[in-house]
Parts: sequence; structure tokens; C-alpha cells
Amino acid sequence: MKQELGKTLSEMSLEELWHLFPITLEQHNSEWAEWYKDEENRLRGILGDRVSRTDHIGSTAVKGLIAKPIVDILLQRAPDTELSEIMNLLVADGWLVMAENSDFGEVDLNKGYTPQGFAQRVFHLHIRKEGNWDELRFRDYLVDNPEAASQYAELKKQLAVAFRHNRDAYTAAKTAFVKASLAQD
Repeated sequence: MKQELGKTLSEMSLEELWHLFPITLEQHNSEWAEWYKDEENRLRGILGDRVSRTDHIGSTAVKGLIAKPIVDILLQRAPDTELSEIMNLLVADGWLVMAENSDFGEVDLNKGYTPQGFAQRVFHLHIRKEGNWDELRFRDYLVDNPEAASQYAELKKQLAVAFRHNRDAYTAAKTAFVKASLAQD
């Protein structure tokens, strides 16, 4: 689907965004760890002591696992820091808010999405309260269980074909596997 010239991301429909940013999987890239480290340093420079911990999560953090070429970062905010304070600093730095769950004090942001498609480096930032470990537990489960990681890779391949232009459905279809993995951990 061709995008209208001059249309901003916020002006595009969800369908247009899904076509502009399809689900694509790549073989593991050792540069993803470097991308994470570079962005972690930038985030710490912007946010300082508002951050209690950052971690590279998601499939790009699991050596050998196929992944969307999007580096996921878990940022746990310091207990005395307001989420809005962090969001304001990040939005001023060019991050875009993807989803917000104010009931839980969580927000997901992205960087590297442009009206022309993906930039060279793309990031998803998951801001959570200190002590929210599920995304870390899942990453560590895949690292420690190569057979489960292989099963997860096969599932992702199937889902990438079925939901190439529907990111929400792709993510939702992985939920049962993630929950079952966390239950075994």
C-alpha cells in the first residue's frame, strides 16, 4: 500500500501503519547488542537517576533466535519518579508513545519509525515500575532453554506469514506461548 506524500505517522490509519511496518524476521544480528548498549547510554544520559534499571529484552537479546530487527529495552523507573516526567523527556528526544496503561504506571514507546518506513535502528522501550520482571524472565527462559527458543522461533515464523500486516494479532498470538513459558520458569 503506497502512502500519501507528506502524511505523518499520527495521520495514518492503523492499517496504513501495519503496511508501512510489516512483520519481518531476520537471523540474529550481533550488532543488536551494540544498538542496545548505545541506546541504553543515551537513555541514562537523558533520564539520569530516574532509572533504576535497564535491560535488553525480547528476541534480539537471545543469541541465535530469529527476531524482528527491533531492539526491545526494558526500563524500570525509580520508585520516586513520575511516569509523566520520564515520558516528557523521552518525547522531547523523539520517542513516540505507542501504548499507555496508566492503571499500572506502564508505557511503551518507539523510536525509528518514519513516514518512509523503518529507520536503520529501531527500538521499542517498555517502561515499567521497579520490580516488574516478566519480560526479563521470558528472555532468560529462552536463553536457558534452547528447545523452547527453537519452538518459539517456529511459532514466530508461522505468525509472521499469517499476520505480516497485523502487529497486534501477531503479538496476541504469541501470548499463550509466553504465558506457558513463564509458568514453567
